Amino acid sequence: MQQGWLTKTFKGDRVIWGLVALFMIYSLLSVYSSSVGVAFMKYGGNTTYFLKSQLITLIFSLGIIVIVHYLPYRIYFSMAGLILLGSVGLLVLTFVIGSRVNEAMRSIPIPGLGFRLQTSDIAKVALVLYLARSLAKYQKELNNFMLVTKYFIVPIGIVCGLIMPENLSTALMVFGMSMIIMFIGRVPFRFLLSYIGMGVVGVLLFAMVLTVVKKDNRVQVWKNRIEQFFTGKGNEDGDYQANQAKIAISTGGLFGKAPGKSTQRNMLPQSNSDFIFAIIIEEYGLLFGAIPLILAYMILLFRGITIAKKCETAFPAFLVLGLIVMIVIQAMLNMMVAVGLFPVTGQTLPMVSWGRTSVLVMSFSIGAILSVSRVVNARIRKEELPAEEISDGGEKIYEPAKA
Repeated sequence: MQQGWLTKTFKGDRVIWGLVALFMIYSLLSVYSSSVGVAFMKYGGNTTYFLKSQLITLIFSLGIIVIVHYLPYRIYFSMAGLILLGSVGLLVLTFVIGSRVNEAMRSIPIPGLGFRLQTSDIAKVALVLYLARSLAKYQKELNNFMLVTKYFIVPIGIVCGLIMPENLSTALMVFGMSMIIMFIGRVPFRFLLSYIGMGVVGVLLFAMVLTVVKKDNRVQVWKNRIEQFFTGKGNEDGDYQANQAKIAISTGGLFGKAPGKSTQRNMLPQSNSDFIFAIIIEEYGLLFGAIPLILAYMILLFRGITIAKKCETAFPAFLVLGLIVMIVIQAMLNMMVAVGLFPVTGQTLPMVSWGRTSVLVMSFSIGAILSVSRVVNARIRKEELPAEEISDGGEKIYEPAKA
């Protein structure tokens, strides 16, 4: 009876549901262990503060996944433009009423909740929805450079331009993610090379203008992080974070020190968010920490590709691939930063790091992927579906997605 209830409640790809459970287990264990010292000092000896916060967030995130995976995915086609406009408005609002954390203004405080809304996380997902819609809508016109520039690059440029002043790493990640999605969507490679060149020039010009116009800017932070990564010489904070992460990883070895036995958690800044992967390796080792997590994200990527191949039309395929690319790229960047293979970016480990906006946004993304999977599986089994999910709205702009 319980198994039947689970099957009826949690539909879609069962492997992805299993991965969600795995991520949540890693999240609770690692967030609690990595934040005990910080919680004790900042919250009057309440060592479970971050554990309780993350548990509540994960419960909400599970609810979001369940709700979103029941929604017909076709609604994102009609709402993608409005969602993107709303996210751009939030990015602009961040400059007006945003709160400054770690010398950067990236979030909007929500009065009465003690919650800060990370607007770039919302914009990132909104852009993926928009790109999936545009790729499906303009499939037969993607060889038109001006059209691609107008309907793809201009929105990407606006979003990245609004994120870049306070968070260059996220802006670059969003731009790179967008290029990959467009490549998957069959935008000519020569176009993408042109846009990448434009992007590099744009970042350099922006940095020069920002240095002249605003004395208190983030350009020096960007330079220090890049210099520290390539030469090993940078500001003390950058060296300190990277070195502490390396110590945590090297002392973890193959089997780790055991859960709760981390020593670097008390010395590594952002140990429960940006550098949580280093703490996981320190406590669980390569065999039980790093390798299972890496494999989990790779399996998530594989399942996403499998779902996309089963889609009969372009939009759901591009939607799944776009969201999967976003999640996996962010995960890989976080892990690469932790092991010293990439400059510090400030990206969280999806569904594992402590956080609120990031976890909830990733939960929406997984829910949308499962929504497509639910419909695809029902079609394969020839189950009866609601009228709004029998087709993609009868839109002629949808073309069969090629595997």
